[in-house]
Amino acid sequence: MEKFKLNGLSHLFMTVFLHNFAVFMVAPAITDVTMGALCPGQDECSLAIYLTGFQQAMIGVGTLVMMPLLGNLSDKYGRKAILTVPMTLTIIPIGILAYSRTKKFFYVYYVFKILISMVCEGSVPCLALAYVADNIPESGRSTAFGILSGIGSAAFVCGTLSARFLSTALTFQVSTLIAVIGAVYMKFFLQDSIIDDKHLYTPIISQGKPTISKVNGKPESNKHFFKALHFLKDLTSILGSSLTITQAAIVAFFSNLADVGLHGSMMYFLKARFHFDKNQFADLMVISGIAGTVSQLLLMPILAPIVGEARLLSIGLFFNCVHMFLYSIAWSSLVPYASAMFSILFVFSQPCIRSIVSKQVGPHEQGKAQGCISGICSVAHIVSPLVFSPLTALFLSEKAPFDFPGFSIMCIGFASMISFVQSMMLRVVPPISS
Repeated sequence: MEKFKLNGLSHLFMTVFLHNFAVFMVAPAITDVTMGALCPGQDECSLAIYLTGFQQAMIGVGTLVMMPLLGNLSDKYGRKAILTVPMTLTIIPIGILAYSRTKKFFYVYYVFKILISMVCEGSVPCLALAYVADNIPESGRSTAFGILSGIGSAAFVCGTLSARFLSTALTFQVSTLIAVIGAVYMKFFLQDSIIDDKHLYTPIISQGKPTISKVNGKPESNKHFFKALHFLKDLTSILGSSLTITQAAIVAFFSNLADVGLHGSMMYFLKARFHFDKNQFADLMVISGIAGTVSQLLLMPILAPIVGEARLLSIGLFFNCVHMFLYSIAWSSLVPYASAMFSILFVFSQPCIRSIVSKQVGPHEQGKAQGCISGICSVAHIVSPLVFSPLTALFLSEKAPFDFPGFSIMCIGFASMISFVQSMMLRVVPPISS
């Protein structure tokens, strides 16, 4: 087992790093590519904003359905086998833009991006968490999860920093190459999860051990499949089991509603307001990534035991509101850089929500509880672009009812404020003992 920890997990960490590096590397450039294909020579394009919003909503619908299904399939066929699907399919849309970024090829990319992301979005980190949980006992999981989170943050910083110094064409070409290397590396070096009856640890995204025995005359694999289809029933039972979980779910919904809205609107706002391009977007992401990484690795372990997770959650959400309001009223191109520094404080919110929920359920309900919170976040991913994309397009256009380009981002800040107010009313009861 110790040998697997040193060898197997190191290959998992490298696989996750390469995948995240390739995905995050193109993030600063995609806005320029979208604008160049749809509205060449312009800094404002309502069509681009609407298409981005539609893409986010469709991806949200897909992940809401596919995440539980992929998790259950990984129980039956193994983590590595299912992990191969997103690692391989992710190459296709990036490769299309690596070949050409004309209007025709952009629409081909757009269709493939929606279809593939509906299946694969978020599946690599989720399956990676399950892979770690399969092979690490509970006493060591928090450390392993922390390392996995740090690997993701490091890939984000390295990927966006690389994009800063490469041309747009070269960015997509290098990203495609790294994505291919990641898939090949996983194929040849990553071992599949080691699960046996004697040392079976509860996976993050499943709710039982992967057997093919029959229960009530039905195969166990069918039982898992029907559990995935009964998501709403599980959601109701978990939310009804604790007032704290219900409050945390409300916080998670409005927090993600705001985060997704900001992600879909901010770059178009900055391009229209201050003529930002790929390099400025990369600078903002690097600042935010470094600040968030330092906070997660250094500040959060110190502050959480002192102030408590509930208060730390409120602190993170408060500064999330502040940084959104700063973006909305930005009077200078330097303001977004100052706002990005708030990442050192608002990065607390998501880990705190997950930790609070995990302590309100027993050890055999962890997967169900975290899955329900993820499902609520997916609903926010669907609703947010439907609300905020039209608002952003309206106030960045010449048809705006009044001159306030950042009005949509201010509304996003108000959504974040709802989650902050709800977090202040959160009362965390003593955790359930395992």
